[in-house]
Amino acid sequence: MTIRGKALIAGAYEHPGRELPDRTLPQIHADVAAGALADAGLSLGDVDAYYSAGDAPGFGALSMVEYLGLDCSYIDDTETGGSAYLVHVQHAAAAISAGHVNVALITLAGKPRTGGAGPGGSARFSSAPEAAFENQFGMSVPGGYALAAARHMHEFGTTSEQLAEVKVAASTHAQHNPNAFLQDVVTVDEVVSSPLISDPLHRLDCCVITDGGGALVLVSEAVAASLDRHCVPVLGTGTSIKHTSGGRIELTYTGATRSGPLALAEAGVTPADIDYVSIYDSFTITVLMTLEDLGFCDKGDGGRFVSDGALQSPGGVLPFNTDGGGLCNNHPANRGGMTKVIEAVRQLRGEAHAAVQVPDCELALAHGTGGSLATRMGSATLVMGRSS
Repeated sequence: MTIRGKALIAGAYEHPGRELPDRTLPQIHADVAAGALADAGLSLGDVDAYYSAGDAPGFGALSMVEYLGLDCSYIDDTETGGSAYLVHVQHAAAAISAGHVNVALITLAGKPRTGGAGPGGSARFSSAPEAAFENQFGMSVPGGYALAAARHMHEFGTTSEQLAEVKVAASTHAQHNPNAFLQDVVTVDEVVSSPLISDPLHRLDCCVITDGGGALVLVSEAVAASLDRHCVPVLGTGTSIKHTSGGRIELTYTGATRSGPLALAEAGVTPADIDYVSIYDSFTITVLMTLEDLGFCDKGDGGRFVSDGALQSPGGVLPFNTDGGGLCNNHPANRGGMTKVIEAVRQLRGEAHAAVQVPDCELALAHGTGGSLATRMGSATLVMGRSS
């Protein structure tokens, strides 16, 4: 059984704030829930399923359903880090396809900039079974990604300048986003001359740290037909957990090697058919390796692929993250998967900023990465269309 086209994204909303000292975590969840439902033309009373992840306070979905005043018959608290919200879309689409759900609400909120959990601190690492074997030896979030970047450079000759092209593209787009945390366009030289955070990654290779959040509303075909809104059909989904294989991890590959083909096959399309991509960009190396593993270029060719403006919109070979992404726009709760779906929806609706709108955007792919490229990751891929 396929979910292709049986569930549609009717509402999408991104919180405009990047520093929210006067909002509590539950309040931010409520803000984005209200925004996404208004975007869809629905209300809290229409919601019969709620999805949250490790960013939700208290008992997660249990606490938030009460706080929001929802009457749900279906909840899901799946946690895969930054990719959780794409996994939620997959789960909601499956539940809608099976007839269990009509209107599903997914929310994300975080305050890492003004008092919430810091980078890498939102996923309860200290109690994880691997913690005793890794944390005491100094593994850090940027250190893990730097390890993967160094190995990719060793294997394939990837350069810091090529990684910088990813940041340049993101900044070129962010200048048109009035809510973006970083709105200044940067050059390759500026990226590689910024301070090293963890060799070979520089400060401008790293994502921003912001407050904020986002929400999505998925609906059945029957509900979509009743709405005066452009609803975006979910055409294909894929999820994969790549782990350390008992210490025999291959650092140059991501879980996208499995989640990508699953999503593309269900949608009945190939990488060549995709008009726009939203790629999780916790670091520049994350984007480069993910593009390879999704099949947009051969393994090891990512550095060459992203060069010379290939990721810039309009006109690039493969426009990406036209809101500025996690590298420039926002990274609420240190989790960038939600906003990747939101910007893909904007592109398919023709609602992205005019300066970065992809002409005739018919197919978009969003990909999320949870965890770390150097250890274990939850990878999730979505393919969405302009119409069913």
